[in-house]
Amino acid sequence: MIVSASVVPPHVLSDDAIRRLLIERVDERRLSVGMVVGVTEGNGHRIVAHGHRDTSGADPVTEKTVFEIGSITKLFTALLLSDMANRGEVWMDEPVAELLPTETRVPVRDGKAITLRHLASHYSGLPRVATNGDSPSRPGGPYAAYSAERLYEFLAGHELNRTPGESFEYSNVGVGLLGHALVLRAGAGGYESLLRARILDPLRMDDTGIAIPSRLAGNIASGHNDSLEPTFDWAFDALAGTGALRSTLPDLLCFVDAVCDERSSLASVIRPLMTPRDQGGLELATQHLDGVVALSKPGGTGGARAFVKCIPEWKRGVAVLSNASIDAVVDLGAHVLNPSRDLMSYPKEVAITPNCLARLVGRYQMNDWVFDVTSTGDRLHVPIADQHRVFPTSEWHFFHKSAPMQLTFEPGGDGSAARLILHYNGADQVAERIG
Repeated sequence: MIVSASVVPPHVLSDDAIRRLLIERVDERRLSVGMVVGVTEGNGHRIVAHGHRDTSGADPVTEKTVFEIGSITKLFTALLLSDMANRGEVWMDEPVAELLPTETRVPVRDGKAITLRHLASHYSGLPRVATNGDSPSRPGGPYAAYSAERLYEFLAGHELNRTPGESFEYSNVGVGLLGHALVLRAGAGGYESLLRARILDPLRMDDTGIAIPSRLAGNIASGHNDSLEPTFDWAFDALAGTGALRSTLPDLLCFVDAVCDERSSLASVIRPLMTPRDQGGLELATQHLDGVVALSKPGGTGGARAFVKCIPEWKRGVAVLSNASIDAVVDLGAHVLNPSRDLMSYPKEVAITPNCLARLVGRYQMNDWVFDVTSTGDRLHVPIADQHRVFPTSEWHFFHKSAPMQLTFEPGGDGSAARLILHYNGADQVAERIG
């Protein structure tokens, strides 16, 4: 298991301080419609919620509100692999091809096959998304119609650019393939039923799953985009193991408690997640800036963001849930556990008129890349990050809510923008207006 030098744990942020941050992020900075933060220390839980389940403002989010948790699902797929390996149903270094239908072709490079360990630890050499996948803007999300047949077609036609086991490359399709393969090996009816029997029920995570039980149907957080407009929920088919789960704050804190408790009933299943690959583990825990080893994972869908961080040495952890597709949960969670960790600075959005935006619309060139800046009503769109809308802090200054970048337009002699300056990662890049 990964170990770290002993570090005196800092004081965790108080409930009042957490509440002030949530008010700022939800009400003042408009980074979400509703957010919930939970902390566990020595198996004692504190939960703070602020905001609403949707933009009607009628129903507040609570500790029982169900959110999409996206890629946090991957941790549970890794636990499922660990459990099946413990039972002797699979072995970590078994080629995934051996779990799939016999006619399925799985790419090989340099004579090395993709193993289950490779898939869980993101060392498979597979890309982030399948080349025959759907757009995130598709109703139901990019995985709703991605069937086993499409997965097999992708594997049959894909050539690896990296040798399995050689280097890390985060792969949604890789972990989705792992979940699919484990279901086949277990002869289970589906990913959710297998996960519930092996992991969720033992951890008493009764409110976590894919299908929403009727008792929770009245307390589901609606998803929202970076403009805080309603968006559709994501659905999953063959790749459920990469991001299909929904959960509540108390359930996620049950998971955090199990990671932090060496006496947990699933301790032997959790241990490989914390263990380096060269020691037989999956190496999903890493050394963090706090000087301790932590298991942390963000998750996101088209309308939600989630984050968990577990620090076994401190016997504490945090979970953050938000019903908007704005990455405002990771820095918050890290700050709650250790207030010396800086929070990201989100500018305050202001209103400007469509006439002001008209001065900025045009074609711009940054090195060899030419792109269009467009406007719709009082909104400006710049195709630089995953979500193109940028938000004004003044008539000439804008920022992204979905990425840590800001933009400055410089006026020319005619009063229209002559260039755009992108401020990102401490560097400035200039795009000259060409039309």
